[in-house]
Amino acid sequence: MDRFHLINVFIAVVDCQGLAGAARKLNLSPPAVTRAINELELHLGLRLLTRTTRSVRVTDAGERYAQDCRRILAEMLEADESVSGMHTSPRGRLTITAPVLFGGMYVTPVVTEYLTRYPEVSASCLFLDRVVNLLDEGVDVAVRIGELPDSTMQAIRVGQVRRVICGAPDYLVRHGIPTIPDDLHHHNIISASSVTPNPEWKLVDKGEPRSIRLNARMITTTNDSAVAAAVGGFGLTRLLSYQVADHLRTGRLKTVLPDFEPVALPVHVVHREGRQAPQRVRAFLDLAIERLRQDALN
Repeated sequence: MDRFHLINVFIAVVDCQGLAGAARKLNLSPPAVTRAINELELHLGLRLLTRTTRSVRVTDAGERYAQDCRRILAEMLEADESVSGMHTSPRGRLTITAPVLFGGMYVTPVVTEYLTRYPEVSASCLFLDRVVNLLDEGVDVAVRIGELPDSTMQAIRVGQVRRVICGAPDYLVRHGIPTIPDDLHHHNIISASSVTPNPEWKLVDKGEPRSIRLNARMITTTNDSAVAAAVGGFGLTRLLSYQVADHLRTGRLKTVLPDFEPVALPVHVVHREGRQAPQRVRAFLDLAIERLRQDALN
């Protein structure tokens, strides 16, 4: 029994949602596909598919088995690429994820430099403000901001970002510069969150953590619009330092209450642990780590 062949046939049946479609995809006869499924089910001692004259449905056990098989096949492909590609240029498709704004500002230049350097690689960039599961969504490399939970992933720290409160200079002239957290109650607050109209900002006061709940005059679902409102002189907002770095550098925004900022958040490049990463991933990691550290994220 060729287990690799049987698994490939099973995955083809699941993907094609039928025996006939799998037979055409694999260039096998329908009876050969049926025999392979029967042999695999007999070996496992459970039913993977429920078959009728009109349809083929994957059982719950079959669905779990298909997920495991896809992972195994992917790891086998990566192992082949890792060995065969040791002395050749990287090739294939690379999938990267990062937060939206960070991805546009810092990761995109790395990706374009990488693709220019390695013309046989293509890339998919998932820039999303949610945590993407690398295994479930087939992602090779992720940039994570914040403390990482324990996991089986490899993580390389490349910098850190601060949580800063900032406003435009003309706004601060008109409304005054807050010197203690309680002064924030007397300011126009711009909240970059759709969760609650009353943001709670976590600060540090005399070495002790402190949360201050504020009434936001403006609530927005995007960081970009919060930045625009602050630059326009409407009020104070709280964002990550990289999100307002250009405006701070040019003086369009000024930070306030820096002595009350909480501990900075680490920035990591994360990739899947286990089998040696294929060459396309290793090459991207090397470049991304070097470039992101050069950007002096702090």
